[in-house]
Formats: sequence, C-alpha cells, structure tokens
Amino acid sequence: MQLGDVVDSANTKLANAVTHFKEELNKLRTGRAHPSMLEGVMVEAYGTPMPLIQLATISTPEPQLIQVSPFDPGNIEVITSAIRSNQTLGLNPIDDGRVIRVPVPPLTEERRKEISKQVGIKLEECMISMRNIRHESLSFIDKSKKDKTIGEDEAKRLSQQVDQAMSSAKSDAESVAKSKESEILNL
Repeated sequence: MQLGDVVDSANTKLANAVTHFKEELNKLRTGRAHPSMLEGVMVEAYGTPMPLIQLATISTPEPQLIQVSPFDPGNIEVITSAIRSNQTLGLNPIDDGRVIRVPVPPLTEERRKEISKQVGIKLEECMISMRNIRHESLSFIDKSKKDKTIGEDEAKRLSQQVDQAMSSAKSDAESVAKSKESEILNL
C-alpha cells in the first residue's frame, strides 16, 4: 500500500463496512414482507447446500406475503422445509405444488425487542470491523513514521484524516441502526 493511498483505502473499506451493515439489517424482519428476509436460507438440493436465491424466484405480491417460485418444481418440499426449519425467521410456509407462499405474521412486542437487540449486535460487529480498519491504517502510518519515510506533521495529518473518515462512517452506521430500530419497534 502506498502512503498516499492510506486515507483513500480506509475510506473505501469503511464505506464497504457500512454497506455490509445495511445489507445485514435488510435481512432482519420488520413485520413487512421483503425478499431479502429469505436471503440467508440454505437449501439442501441436488446433494449440496445451496442458497435459496439460486433455486427460486422470491417476490412479495402483498405486504404480508412472500412468494417463492422454484425453478425446478421437484425442489418445493426441500425449500419449504428449509424455510420452516430456519428458527431465526419463525415463518411457516405453505406450498400448493407450484409455488410456496410464506405469510409474514405481525410481530409480537417480545419479538420486536428481540429483533431490536439483533440490530445492536450487528451494529457492534460493524463497529469492530471499522475499528480494525482504523487500527490497520494508523499502524501503517506509524510504521512509515518510524521508517522515516514521512515526517511527524505528515503522519499527524494522515492520522487525523483517518480519524475523520472513521467518525463519519460511525455516524452513518449509527443513524442507519437507529432508523432500523425505530422501524422495527413502531410498525
């Protein structure tokens, strides 16, 4: 890594961490049906575990219903059992031989609080990732300073830029988490 690229690299990695965090939050249930709710479902098909998205089309024809249309009708039973056995979803799919309908029941207050805690856990995972990125960048700057490839002032300026990028990414992640939490608790 070049010294001039340290801040750009940190910015890119921090932005990727926030993007990943947003994608993880999209997988959480909010009481409204969303195709991404089934993204993490793995199905044992053709002798190997496969993501559901590779075996079927997922759509939401109604706000409280997810519809799964398998590419191969022979996989309907294994897809249905994979969705049913996924305890984090808590969904009960119904198949009619062609498509699988997954009604999304309204969340109970207890379940809302449980999902809200998951937002906090995912936020902490994101923060750990961002702190590691910051630490990696600052270590590179410190090493360059010790090797005398940059001066004290340059190292301080680069460190401040990394810290600014970190605080910006942190506030982005916190605002996303706060809005998701309010969405979960107030639906």
